Amino acid sequence: MTVLAPPSFASGDPRANRAVLCWPAAAKMAGALVLITGTAVVPAGWKLWFAGVALLLGVVWALGRLPPGPVLRRLLALSPFVAGVALAAAWSPGGVLDWKITALRSGLCLATVILLAQATPFAEMLAVMRRVHVPALLVTTIALMHRYLFVLADEAERMRRARASRTFTTGRRFAWWAAATVVGQLFVRATERAERVYDAMGARGWR
Repeated sequence: MTVLAPPSFASGDPRANRAVLCWPAAAKMAGALVLITGTAVVPAGWKLWFAGVALLLGVVWALGRLPPGPVLRRLLALSPFVAGVALAAAWSPGGVLDWKITALRSGLCLATVILLAQATPFAEMLAVMRRVHVPALLVTTIALMHRYLFVLADEAERMRRARASRTFTTGRRFAWWAAATVVGQLFVRATERAERVYDAMGARGWR
């Protein structure tokens, strides 16, 4: 089975700035943690902080020469979560003003995580987690999730192509129905694959 490569420019994209990508992973993760924590806890009136974080992210993006397409696509794909948090804040007391700050905080934190993922190899982030004594079971779970995420993505793409090759009907309603069918079948296959993988790993002494 062909496994999709992780969408990270840290793995050799010629457009990326190698000097930025070679910064120590621990330093990048610590900086991202400081930015996320500060953005989450500073008072809403600290507009200079939010402007500074946005400017810093833009500088890192420019220095790293990361193509904007993948970063913007990830932001767009995850924007419903930001919208949901902002909507929840809007219904709270005093939410007329709070929802804008909540959306700004969420957007900056999300952009920080995305840039960190784009500029840092995943294996290096796992190594940093081990060095700071993150529970080994949690690190292993994250590594397995990352590994099989691309296997499932490849499986979903093959199922989509198979469905498209057998479909002669057009229309938005049918497209949504076909997509829902693929998602349902993918869930069943993912569950069966997880059981097979667990049995195979258990047979080899993994606990």
